[in-house]
Amino acid sequence: MLYYLFEYLDKTLNVSGTGVFQYITFRSALAFMLSLLLSTIYGKRIIAFLQRQQVGETVRELGLAGQNEKAGTPTMGGLIIIFATLVPVILFAKLHNIYIVLLIVTTLWMGTIGFIDDYIKIFKKDKEGLKGIFKVFGQVGLGLIVGSVLYFSPAVTVRQDTGKTDIFKTPTENVIVQAPVEEKSTATTIPFFKNNEFDYAELLAWTGEGYEKWAWLVFIPIVIFIITAVSNGANLTDGIDGLAAGTSAISVLALAIFTFVSGNIIFSNYLNIMYIPSSGEMTVFIASFVGALIGFLWYNSYPASVFMGDTGSLTIGGIIAVLAIAVRKEMLIPLLCGIFLVENLSVVLQVSYFKYTKKRFGEGRRIFLMSPLHHHYQKKGYHESKIVTRFWIVAIMLAILSIVTLKLR
Repeated sequence: MLYYLFEYLDKTLNVSGTGVFQYITFRSALAFMLSLLLSTIYGKRIIAFLQRQQVGETVRELGLAGQNEKAGTPTMGGLIIIFATLVPVILFAKLHNIYIVLLIVTTLWMGTIGFIDDYIKIFKKDKEGLKGIFKVFGQVGLGLIVGSVLYFSPAVTVRQDTGKTDIFKTPTENVIVQAPVEEKSTATTIPFFKNNEFDYAELLAWTGEGYEKWAWLVFIPIVIFIITAVSNGANLTDGIDGLAAGTSAISVLALAIFTFVSGNIIFSNYLNIMYIPSSGEMTVFIASFVGALIGFLWYNSYPASVFMGDTGSLTIGGIIAVLAIAVRKEMLIPLLCGIFLVENLSVVLQVSYFKYTKKRFGEGRRIFLMSPLHHHYQKKGYHESKIVTRFWIVAIMLAILSIVTLKLR
């Protein structure tokens, strides 16, 4: 909203200094600072409200050290993240930008699913929360919306390799350039490879001429799968104090670099990557989101004063998935969100191996002492803070390696 006010002051009334709001970097800095302030200052009030409403976590007995002390700790802390993210976005972002609209919808949609899940657990005294099938329906519904908008909306375009450009030419140089072409495309980026753009439509090439118009049959299901997988991965990672919020903030910071360079024609040309018009505006959202996550860590670090609950974890996963898809870096998710992936795999492997050995030997056996993986290390006697810190270090290494893919091909 303030963006439009300052745009009016700059372009219509010609008020000196108001043009600074046109810069994504300036608005991102404001969004980060405001979200950090909102999450730290108003976070305490939200926690107090949750305590008055007796929104306390019911801890199941799992035999983990320090587990019983957490009983009664307020949950639904994801409301802090959602509130501190959306307020700066509404104030500083271009609300007509298609990517900002999608991210706001994602935040509210996944936040609502998570809120319902937490509400059932707390107030209905049902430890299972929202039935899995309804949770999946919600994730699939968001995937349908995001996939359809990205595929069909004329506002979503890319500019791929169009030959020479005159961006770095001096006015005296006489060069013939090919005009930039912005087009609809289902192309994405394959990390670590030269000429690394892959079009999902190519998967239908075997059907014959005109296969491109049916690309949505492949693209939308892929979007649904990614959103479902990443949101569930974030949900499983939220098991000990500060783990999900910290690793997510690291991953999202890396995505901020991708969105900024992909939405900037000069940087995208220099790095020889896909230019995605208007995508740079997502940097404002990301700055706000990271500020909210860091502010939430003020209260969620060990010993936690509040848990994010599914309200927060599902929202975090959904946002990360949509950001990666929008900036055409979804194939980097296994690397960038490696912590989520390993946590997911540890559960899948544990359950599969237990069922297999029970069927074959009559007794279920385990690969890990407990899953998800962070509980395995708790069972081995590691303190929560040590586990979280080491997971953060791994997340930083994965984020750096992901960023390096911009040039390492």
